[in-house]
Amino acid sequence: MALVKGPWNVAPRIEHGYFGALLELTEYMLEVIRHERDPSRMIRMLRGMADAPWLQSYAYETARQMVTHLAIDGARSWKQAARESGNGRSIYEALQRELQGGIGGQIGAEIARNAELIRTLPLDVANRVTDYVGRETLAGRRPESIAEDIRKMFPEASRAKASLIARTESAKTSTALTRARAEEVNIPAYVWRTSEDQRVRSSHRHMDGVIVFWDAPPSPEAILHEKHAPPPYHAGQIWNCRCFASPVVDAPRLAWPHKVYAQGQIVTMTLAEFRRIERWKGGEVLVS
Repeated sequence: MALVKGPWNVAPRIEHGYFGALLELTEYMLEVIRHERDPSRMIRMLRGMADAPWLQSYAYETARQMVTHLAIDGARSWKQAARESGNGRSIYEALQRELQGGIGGQIGAEIARNAELIRTLPLDVANRVTDYVGRETLAGRRPESIAEDIRKMFPEASRAKASLIARTESAKTSTALTRARAEEVNIPAYVWRTSEDQRVRSSHRHMDGVIVFWDAPPSPEAILHEKHAPPPYHAGQIWNCRCFASPVVDAPRLAWPHKVYAQGQIVTMTLAEFRRIERWKGGEVLVS
């Protein structure tokens, strides 16, 4: 089941557009090495692409489009939240000044981060090719045979990599921009939301609907005592994650008591208990 666009989550068209641009780049990389029979030259050609001026321009423009589209979509979500809450004036004022505030800097940072990731994509592919060539050479295979394998594996492997980057980085960027806007209007917490389908990992399903404070991200895997749990992170900020952060713009509109992540565990709080923490963490500007 496809994730339907709603307030706060990433619009499928944005992720798909980013994926398409990355796939176009990987297809060009394949074209560059398609007729090469020497694996060593393949590797040098891929590494040489990383510093090419055209790739730097392509990477920046691709990143800029993705981040800008997410920023525009996010602004629409905030405007909708403003219409539906008692904090509308504060939110509208923040939207007016955001390009001069934290969100403007965050947009620039996300463009730069994604552009660098795109620019180094040929290096990532070159490193994986290097590992494969080393293993196969030790096994006694001929260079021409190894090169043919690389050409056959390239489309599927590069498509999978492009898909992973598009999904992961669009979600990461969306959460980063949501956080920047939330901090502009002193909203210290969000509700962790999942895509609510069968592909949601169990640890994230456990977080669905839980209020999380921006300054205290959880490790969903650690909460469930899973082995090799990653460090704490926010919704949408780990590989292949389709979760998203829905800011607690108007706390009384939520159902109470409510689950809240606090002090390393998920607890159930009343609105009064949550409000005490919310005020302490900086939400007092918007709390009546």
